[in-house]
Amino acid sequence: MRWNESEVESLLVAMAGQVSELYTGRTPSLVGIQSGGAWVAAALDRLLPTPLAVGSLDVSFYRDDFETRGLKRTVKPSDLPFAVDGAHLLLVDDVLMTGRTIRAAMNELFDYGRPASVALAVLFDIGRRELPIRADICGKVLALPPHQRVELRGPAPLVAEVIEIPVRPAE
Repeated sequence: MRWNESEVESLLVAMAGQVSELYTGRTPSLVGIQSGGAWVAAALDRLLPTPLAVGSLDVSFYRDDFETRGLKRTVKPSDLPFAVDGAHLLLVDDVLMTGRTIRAAMNELFDYGRPASVALAVLFDIGRRELPIRADICGKVLALPPHQRVELRGPAPLVAEVIEIPVRPAE
């Protein structure tokens, strides 16, 4: 299964409408999780009627599997060019799976301050929760078997594809 640029754009247009509905009377700041979530946040911002403040988080050091996964080769600094205290934040990621990346992002956000609210927007939700986390805004919900996941490629154009996860042999 593959989503080309125009299909991803259609999902983003629908999500932008949901952002406008969710934040009627309030102005959120967008916080994209590196790297796919940052790409989605930038694309959403481009589609909104009024540009918003956009920041990004790299949650590498906040993950609960840091010791087993190790550090990614491309750790980037987090960039929040706005005050977190009292802000309405829309956390943005490309794929919601277990919820662990979102938990790590929220831990990092609270190190910056105490937001008034935090909502979650994801391009794809593949629903393999290990934590009680849900998206407030979602482009597409998918039911994938455990050996598949969605991979987003970007930053421009944004395209997505279901890929096979290599199965590790039992030890």
